[in-house]
Amino acid sequence: MRTRSIRLATATATVATLAGAGLLTTGPAMAATAGAATAAPAFLAADELPPHPSSPWYAGGVTQGLPDPLPFCMDASVPDGGGTWHRSYHTELDTEASQVSVVTDSPQEAADLVATLEEGYANCTDEWLADNPEGTASWEDYGTVDTKDGAHVYGTNTSLPESSYNAHLFGVGRDGATVTVVSWGQMGTLDDAPVADFKGTVGTALDKL
Repeated sequence: MRTRSIRLATATATVATLAGAGLLTTGPAMAATAGAATAAPAFLAADELPPHPSSPWYAGGVTQGLPDPLPFCMDASVPDGGGTWHRSYHTELDTEASQVSVVTDSPQEAADLVATLEEGYANCTDEWLADNPEGTASWEDYGTVDTKDGAHVYGTNTSLPESSYNAHLFGVGRDGATVTVVSWGQMGTLDDAPVADFKGTVGTALDKL
């Protein structure tokens, strides 16, 4: 595990308005990865998220395209269209999560997208620091998840002066030509983040692709 502390402002945009649980909705058709719409891969169920100590998880519908706004730290180069799907999750308190899956044209294209996302998560805090030097943050590399073609897990801890601390976990991996990203966030610090359970959730997400 690698750690570094820097100054940073937090931007805790996470989950867009939830669709009704279990409903399948379709967003605007933008430039798809493979052109035509692609069938949605399997997504995490609400009870497969890291357990919350005082609330159940609730899942929105599986929706075509990217969530709006994007989950914190997600690279804006992720394709939005017929091969991209997302699902949002929330608890009754301050914890939210999302999963974004992209069906690409080939395993190599998927591997390239994973590399882009991993670089984005590794550099996320530095980029926010450049724009918001009054904040504070720490960054963690939590290592790999060894299932399917593998995944990598990261975390950030952010705060602004006279504001709350916010912890975020990210897992990005692939199975063949499909990439999935799981994001989790709540008020607090990474000391309180369920890293081991989250890595299990990321493994489950890959196994379901």
